[in-house]
Amino acid sequence: MQADDSNTPGDLPPHLIEGYKVFLAGRFRSEQARFRNLSIKGQRPTTMVIGCCDSRVAPEAIFDAGPGELFVLRNVAALVPPYEPDDHFHGASAALEYAIMALEVEHIVVLGHAQCGGVRAFADITANPDTPRLSHSDFIGDWIKMLAPAMERLGGAVDPENPAYLQQLEFEAIKLTLSHLRSFPMVQVLERRGYLHLHAAYFGVSDGRLLALDEASGEFRPIAEGAHAAALQESRL
Repeated sequence: MQADDSNTPGDLPPHLIEGYKVFLAGRFRSEQARFRNLSIKGQRPTTMVIGCCDSRVAPEAIFDAGPGELFVLRNVAALVPPYEPDDHFHGASAALEYAIMALEVEHIVVLGHAQCGGVRAFADITANPDTPRLSHSDFIGDWIKMLAPAMERLGGAVDPENPAYLQQLEFEAIKLTLSHLRSFPMVQVLERRGYLHLHAAYFGVSDGRLLALDEASGEFRPIAEGAHAAALQESRL
């Protein structure tokens, strides 16, 4: 019997339906056993990635990860608030707690990126407080206030039109999230005992270059330089 290829009723955009068809014919067809096994045994990723919700920076694509391999938290500017046990809603903290306590991940990677809209918005608002707000409630404005300590670490005047300054602010934002992660008692204990390892990385959208933070020096250094150079060379052929 031939499968019905017509779109089913619903409100999904057509391009998503077409993408789903490609998924069924490709990855799902070749990995049905894997999906079935994940549904029975549950997920057991060893790594959590905290990334930005920017559509250009998908951790699964950057790290070539299959289903069940990464536990991913994405939000504006890849931020995690410091440990604050109160009655408010804490989505990022809840995801972190689940990854550590329920999934028992061994690694947490904070993944920042170039041309981050959240970091740029914070720089714009700081440089010009009269910058139009996104809405009357301005959830983004309140969220990115967390970046203030990152800005202070750079000192001097805020320069949102300077790409070099913005990149340094993006680097500091990643380091800030690392420090916030270490404010959680569960992170402190597990990292001290060697059960949990924190990492930080930075992805260049235009050139695909991945940098990793060397915490001893505070510098971001290129990863897999040979493979990156080869990929760039092949793309020019």
